[in-house]
Amino acid sequence: MKKLTMMKLTRWMVGAVLVSAVLWGATAMAAETQQAAATTDSSSVYRTIGLGLAAAFSVGMSVLGAGIAVGRIGSAAVGAIAEKPELLPRVILFVALGEGLAILGFAFAMMLLQKI
Repeated sequence: MKKLTMMKLTRWMVGAVLVSAVLWGATAMAAETQQAAATTDSSSVYRTIGLGLAAAFSVGMSVLGAGIAVGRIGSAAVGAIAEKPELLPRVILFVALGEGLAILGFAFAMMLLQKI
């Protein structure tokens, strides 16, 4: 029971960190439109660092999430294919959906890096 509670707590913490990263990146993009005309040197440096960190964090967390998803889906897929080999195309689709998380994180990071 205690392990289940710890897993729920970990999932909530990871979710909160991901949401804060997305909000941080969105705030940085919104700040750019407000201060497009009058940026100073020091604020430009901090903004660049913030966008770079947000991009790195988004890629890291999305790849970590994709790894967890593919690990769980893959282990279930091996069992399903062992019992019913005709499920292979459907299983490959589910694994590809898990890998889509990593691709979306990479695309989000590229959008953030274009703002630098």
